Amino acid sequence: MERPYRGVWPVVPTVFTDEGDLDLEGQKRVLDCMVDQGSDGLCILANYSEQFLLSDEERETLARLCLEHVAGRVPVIVTASHFSTRIVVERCRRAASLGGSMVMLMPPYHGAALKGTQEQTREQFARAAQAGLPIMVQDAPLSGVELGVPFLSRLAREIDEVGYFKIETPQTASKLRALIAAGGEAIEGPFDGEEAITLLADLDAGATGTMPSALVPDLLKPIVAAHRAGDRDEAAAAYARVLPLINYENRQAGLRACKAAMQAGGVIRSDHVRAPLAPLAPGVRAGLMEHLRTLDPVVLRWGR
Repeated sequence: MERPYRGVWPVVPTVFTDEGDLDLEGQKRVLDCMVDQGSDGLCILANYSEQFLLSDEERETLARLCLEHVAGRVPVIVTASHFSTRIVVERCRRAASLGGSMVMLMPPYHGAALKGTQEQTREQFARAAQAGLPIMVQDAPLSGVELGVPFLSRLAREIDEVGYFKIETPQTASKLRALIAAGGEAIEGPFDGEEAITLLADLDAGATGTMPSALVPDLLKPIVAAHRAGDRDEAAAAYARVLPLINYENRQAGLRACKAAMQAGGVIRSDHVRAPLAPLAPGVRAGLMEHLRTLDPVVLRWGR
């Protein structure tokens, strides 16, 4: 698995039964489907994996199952974010022991009132680096912590393991461009996220990877590949074809979209999400399927 890591690294959804229990066989099918879709890597236990609805025991079960089942076919990022630095360190060490390729961390936060300072964030990341895995910094509005370009580039220069950045803030392209300029060679992997809704602009700004949902990685990969090969016209045309679906996912369906598609394609039996999340409304589901059928992605054919 050559570095720098780049390309399309979708977030793996967590599969439940209709009763809300972990569906471990379904989880394996999801992993196989995502590898077969041409994903360059995978990310587990992220926000789009419903990580905030999982117990510690379930996290352990899923981390082990995912890494053992993928078995090195593609590299796997393990999300290890937590407010507690001690827990972050433990999660990073565990990810390394299980064979993870990288860990992803948000800055420490717990609601609106408890947010780590820059020095506390740097200290947490420095201690997480002792696990020996590359670190991807997740810069997302969810945390409510503003991570400025000077601070991010400082992290990359001062902590060898910090070289990957998933930027999901407003005006992502501008921030990516500034980060690459400020950090230079220390910025090993500038990625975007947020379902790749600004992918083309972000690639133009220098992004070398994207971390979308698991909905259509097979349709996003040709965009990234064409852009990397210097064929921006082909990248733009391919992006224009898939953008209405991405917009619908981002604005209407959220993390439930990939599960609905996987259920429709026979990958999983249930698209259950845990409360307090609500299932897709029938009209939203119908709109999602209309967009998907037009594009004929692998996810609708894989399990048939």
